[in-house]
Amino acid sequence: MTKHIVIDARVRRSSTGRYADQLVEHLQDIDHENRYTVLVAPDDNWKMHSPNFTALPSPFPQFSLNPLNELRFAWQLYRLRPDLVHFTMTQQPLLYFGNIVTMTHDLTMLFITHRRETNPVVFWFRRRLYPMLLWWAHRKSKRILVPAKTIAKEIAEYQPFTKDKLVVIYENIGVLPKVKAKRPEIVPDEPYIMYQGTGFPHKNLPRLIEAFDIVHDKNPKLKLVMVGKLEKHYLDVQRGAQNHRSAKNIIFTGFLPDNESRWTFEHATLYVLPSLMEGFSMTALEAMAYGAPVVSSNASVMPEIYGDAPLYCDPNDSKDMANKIMAMLGSASLRKKHVEAGYKNLRRFSWEKLAKETLAVYKSLLN
Repeated sequence: MTKHIVIDARVRRSSTGRYADQLVEHLQDIDHENRYTVLVAPDDNWKMHSPNFTALPSPFPQFSLNPLNELRFAWQLYRLRPDLVHFTMTQQPLLYFGNIVTMTHDLTMLFITHRRETNPVVFWFRRRLYPMLLWWAHRKSKRILVPAKTIAKEIAEYQPFTKDKLVVIYENIGVLPKVKAKRPEIVPDEPYIMYQGTGFPHKNLPRLIEAFDIVHDKNPKLKLVMVGKLEKHYLDVQRGAQNHRSAKNIIFTGFLPDNESRWTFEHATLYVLPSLMEGFSMTALEAMAYGAPVVSSNASVMPEIYGDAPLYCDPNDSKDMANKIMAMLGSASLRKKHVEAGYKNLRRFSWEKLAKETLAVYKSLLN
């Protein structure tokens, strides 16, 4: 019997939204029986390629605590009369009580200690409200999907009642853009190591800069290229970097378009991920796909997701991080070994497999 499944994909054009984007794209190839309504942002002209999938604009902000938005979004869902709703982010309307599957990528929001782009009072309120919203979303959900066993363990320890609801489904790196690589003017031709991502505190970028000071002392021509939108957190990191002895060799590129990002990955001597906490961390996997050897933090999900591909370091020890970076810099054969291990590691992940495993979850709740 045909069932009606609603997927909240309003976030799909953001970096976190790759999950929603690829899930829906691959579900269209494997499920021709059930009827799907895919909620998208009002200005998203996403075209479905399967006739049983329909994109429906949903005008409500992804991260709104406005009571009116909460009520109107819940009402939109009730009017659709779905048999199941899949929220691809933890955020969801408080007053919707249907058959729910929730994707929780990680618990990093619980550990962000400041966020300068918001009013301090508003942030104080949100920081205390978010754990309650997370608890409520997980209480309502019949299944909670997570991208790693490590995340499942963290959630089960934080919320013991979730233990029997958690389902681990690995993600992938998304579809690498088919563009011709172009060197950004700001990125040098000379050797550099790189990081790409956000500047949030859990990314541990000040420690990376401390490690680069040590590396720079023995490699004075080497550059550190840091790629990412220069929002408030990144600007804090940039200001802090000015006080380091390696400051002149640190390049903050800001956001790079796909063709320039690709060139930067392909020409990096190595990619460094110093993070303290991640959910799946696709960026280091992208580095592997582009042939960059990786030095990674040994914290959180990294060993589970990256396997033998990186050279691991202690993210709380700048000297250890520096030593691992210098070991990789000093050995072409070691870099080659880790590049090959990176390619092998990528074969573990598949969006098609994710879609099939997600559909199995749906069916278990609809039968």
